[in-house]
Amino acid sequence: MHNEFTAIIEKDEDWYIAYCAEIPGANGQGKSKEECLKNLAAAIELILEDRRNDTLRGIPLDAVSEKVAIE
Repeated sequence: MHNEFTAIIEKDEDWYIAYCAEIPGANGQGKSKEECLKNLAAAIELILEDRRNDTLRGIPLDAVSEKVAIE
């Protein structure tokens, strides 16, 4: 599955700091822009996985669950 999110990147002295506009709480930092974006992507992945797992815990046992791909 392919998703794209908006990274807002700022330079703070020797560090790049980024956050994701669509995913509250997703932040990344790094000494390079690439490292910063990699760390932000990892944070987004963890947050989405946690939200997915949390939501799935409340689904009734007799419900049908299927994946939907967004391209």
